[in-house]
Amino acid sequence: MGRMKKLSVEERGAARRALYAAIDEGGLPLGEAVRRMREITGLTQQEFAERIAGVSPRALAAVERGEGNPTKQTLEAIGAPFGLTLAYVRKPHE
Repeated sequence: MGRMKKLSVEERGAARRALYAAIDEGGLPLGEAVRRMREITGLTQQEFAERIAGVSPRALAAVERGEGNPTKQTLEAIGAPFGLTLAYVRKPHE
């Protein structure tokens, strides 16, 4: 698997703002949020896992697929480059 498309500075900023807005709205599944964070960096799963988050590529892939049972430490390591921490979030009322 090759390197992902690099976003311009403006595209990265817009993608980051959209990610934060989706997180704030409370409707973004964890796996989708992690995939979007990785895509903003323009890195493959292996590159992001090893160089940015310091987790195993297998653990990152499982989180992106919504599988497995990631530890708090793994989730914090993945979110740290984006200034994200773990917290309880209320589901929006229908």
